[in-house]
Amino acid sequence: MSNRAAETLISAGIRFLQAFPPFDQMEEAALRFLAEHVSLAHYPKGSRILASEMGTAQVLHIIQRGKVRVRASGETGGSEHSTVTLGPGQMFAIGALMAQRPAARTYVAREDVFCYELPANDFFALTRQSTVFNLFCTQHIAELLKQSQQQLQLQLAQRAAEQRTMNSPLAAIVKREPVSVQAGTTIRQVVELMAERHLGSMVVVDADGQPVGIFTLSDVLKRIVLPGISLDQPIAAVMTAAPQTLSLAANAHDAALAMARHGIRHVLAVDDGGRLCGVVSERDLFRLQGAGLRQIRHAIDAAETVEVLRHAREDVRQLSLTMLAEGVGAQEITQFISTLNDTVTRRVIELNLDRHDLYGIDWAWLSFGSEGRDEQTFVTDQDNGIVYLCTDIMDRELTQLRFLEFARDVNADLDRCGFPLCKGNIMASNPDLCLTLEEWEEKFMQWVRTPEPQALLNATIFFDFRPLHGRFNLAHRLRLALFRQTRNSPLFLRMLAQNAIGVSPPLGRIRDFVTGADPDHPGTIDLKKFGVRLFTDAARVFALANEVEATNTVQRLKRAGALMNISREDMAATLEGFNFIQLLRLRHQHFEQEHGRAGDNFVRPDELNEIERRILKEAFRQARKLQARLRLDYQL
Repeated sequence: MSNRAAETLISAGIRFLQAFPPFDQMEEAALRFLAEHVSLAHYPKGSRILASEMGTAQVLHIIQRGKVRVRASGETGGSEHSTVTLGPGQMFAIGALMAQRPAARTYVAREDVFCYELPANDFFALTRQSTVFNLFCTQHIAELLKQSQQQLQLQLAQRAAEQRTMNSPLAAIVKREPVSVQAGTTIRQVVELMAERHLGSMVVVDADGQPVGIFTLSDVLKRIVLPGISLDQPIAAVMTAAPQTLSLAANAHDAALAMARHGIRHVLAVDDGGRLCGVVSERDLFRLQGAGLRQIRHAIDAAETVEVLRHAREDVRQLSLTMLAEGVGAQEITQFISTLNDTVTRRVIELNLDRHDLYGIDWAWLSFGSEGRDEQTFVTDQDNGIVYLCTDIMDRELTQLRFLEFARDVNADLDRCGFPLCKGNIMASNPDLCLTLEEWEEKFMQWVRTPEPQALLNATIFFDFRPLHGRFNLAHRLRLALFRQTRNSPLFLRMLAQNAIGVSPPLGRIRDFVTGADPDHPGTIDLKKFGVRLFTDAARVFALANEVEATNTVQRLKRAGALMNISREDMAATLEGFNFIQLLRLRHQHFEQEHGRAGDNFVRPDELNEIERRILKEAFRQARKLQARLRLDYQL
């Protein structure tokens, strides 16, 4: 071909490309590079242009003429809803090219199709040469993430609506076995039972279990204290007779209407024989409609008992589900959960301070692990400790005993609130974690100076500390001491980096994912160990090496990344990957708990839809990039 003819084809290619994004915004030199390196290929109607079985994608396809049908790999027909049609100016196989993998979908010519094709090596050269094209390809991945989040949002919105609808039958609202007494039970016995069980009301039943009356806490003042009624009188003397009852088949709307009509706060649910099955309170209906942040926070701050705080914790979970359904990001949700859990913890501490004399001592309650990072999900246990100052005039052993007694009560109350006791005993009631500032500094120093496997494991837990109550400046002083120690210990940082790359992203050479060998969870990926941890471990090394005080993984990556000259585009892709994995964890934990299971992090990739699988693979590749940076920085 003559130079003149070649130039004519290049000019024609440039004019065609300039009519479509992102080429219309591309730099002149980059656009010419693209036009010079593409070739024009023809595909007859019905022919397959690209499919997973053809192996690793070799070229970028830009449709010049005709239409291409896109369907899921393995699908032979495809309905209008399961296929997508691409036309002139559109590209495909960007994700497969960038990841150097087979295409995840099958591309078939709906009619005669002509495509400009750019070889893989020239594709990567173009991404380096053109900022516009590079950004478009990065945003292509972000668009996939957006689609996946929309699907997650749709699923969760439907479930949230099912859980919160006022059409729910009372049988679905009643959760606890009812507590009741006979009419002859004394007032004293009833009040003592209500106090013991933390009940706001007591139902009075006859010999057949049918309700004949109800007594509430609001009745104590006006019916017992003010009239001076003897506590030895039967409860029948002060109860409200003929209480409002509804069938289990009635719904929440019926209960709300009955309360409004009769000015009451409780409705009794009964079976077909009229026997008591449960109590529906005004609070139950309030929670069914979704408690707001302000109401939850007020309930926590005003709580005088652990039982109230336990209910508030359940409200936190329900509101978190609502946030998921409304499309709020994983970072915001985990921080929201952590923030309200912090508030519950602080209130538990405050209630216990009334029973323990710690006046005059400088101390702080520390959180570790996911709570220390502001990254708690629906499934979390306790990881906490205490740091305090011990002056020369104070008895060190006696002071620690006072803190340990206090910590044991706090840990026990947190357990009752829904924060399980830590199986590894990482709690403030452990004498090894209730230490003076100097003892904490010495402990950190030993781990840094002797980076043995246990020391490195301890670092991944305890170096993510954050103060929740008390003198926050003690935590700041401890952080500065830690930086002084790591600043002069390159071996420790290198070993910590080595530890961070010890777990590889679960991506296979032949299969999409490598699932765990755990016989209890076959065919699954632990998204905490093989997902979130990959990001948090790398972020911890970056933060310590660059003396970033933040403990949250996203904040660590952002601040350290700026100091390490990581591009904004690369950082955005990293954070999207991390947040997507967190989003999958939240959804999975919610669904597990919804089915009466404790909730875990074991997700089956085979149960994910195609978009979710593609984004999860991209998220793991972002984790692989972080590990590659650690290998480069520490020559591993």
